[in-house]
Amino acid sequence: MFEPWPENQSRSAMTQKKYSYKQSGVDIDTADRTKQEMASIISQRDARVLNSLGGFASLIDFSFPKIKHPVLVFKMEEPGSKQLLAAQMGRLDSVGRDLIHHLINDTIMMGAAPVAVQDTIICGSLNKNDVVSLVREMSQACKEQGCQLVGGETSEQPRVIPKGSYILSAACVGVVDRERIVDGSRIEEGDLVLGIASNGIHTNGYTLVRSLLEADPELAKKEIDGEIFLEIALRPHRCYNLPLQQIFSERRPSGLAHITGGGIRDNLSRIIPEGVTAVVNLPAIPVPPIFSAIQGAGSVEHDEMLRTFNNGVGMIIVCRPEDHEAVSAVFDSFEIPSFLMGEIHSFDPKAGKVSLQGALSF
Repeated sequence: MFEPWPENQSRSAMTQKKYSYKQSGVDIDTADRTKQEMASIISQRDARVLNSLGGFASLIDFSFPKIKHPVLVFKMEEPGSKQLLAAQMGRLDSVGRDLIHHLINDTIMMGAAPVAVQDTIICGSLNKNDVVSLVREMSQACKEQGCQLVGGETSEQPRVIPKGSYILSAACVGVVDRERIVDGSRIEEGDLVLGIASNGIHTNGYTLVRSLLEADPELAKKEIDGEIFLEIALRPHRCYNLPLQQIFSERRPSGLAHITGGGIRDNLSRIIPEGVTAVVNLPAIPVPPIFSAIQGAGSVEHDEMLRTFNNGVGMIIVCRPEDHEAVSAVFDSFEIPSFLMGEIHSFDPKAGKVSLQGALSF
């Protein structure tokens, strides 16, 4: 029960200051204008998307006549602390592509094709140019990979996060024929372990990178093979979808692992079944110079580099020996290097699921 209004307190004194949503930090008019521009960016949809941006939810027709038993694949992702470095350098839009590429890479590790993506952009203060730029980059990245950004959530939350800061995430829905799922269960002794090259740091290890840049700002300007450190560090995450879709149409890999946080051992272990050990020859991995620069700048120990970064291995494909040349040829056609980096052996109880042999060459 409400207490009675105090007899000796003036109601007018309590209501002299006029409050509004805009005065509190949320500008609905700016949000509406931003969403209208976002709608024009993502308006070119494929026939599976049945409504436009502005509905309370997205409608997608999930009929796949060419797939015998469609299985939906769901994945959610965020770009990590790379977004903070990108924002500080005025390169926030590039993180939109990073987010989509990382998200799609995770989705296709199950043998799937991406269908639709939704994003979340939480703003300390809604800057129309920033948000539109992010959405444009995400939409374009989706279109390049044969899927569609269908909408999402843009929210201005002053005093929840600082002005000029953003929290980004996105979710993807993919589809795979149940008979063509790739989950590592088919991996067997004698299979080969192929490394697919990353194009840099991708989206992991940036908290360590930012610590190095704070300790030595000159590192950002360090020249590495004709490029400066910071440009390489902000290079968008490579997407492996297009070559993998070509491979999926012709053959079925035994297993796929996206090498993100945790490095080779932790991510490869996720797909190795009981009864076998993946033996990885670390000296066979061509380590890009950016990782040598990181290792040297911070005197980072070898095992710490292995656990924190991809070190040049963006993805691992486990395949039958007879598929090795064909798989490599597909990646060659997309100008993405691949290399033989290991083999599946009978289970070694001392090593566990993954045995790392030798050392990386920094």
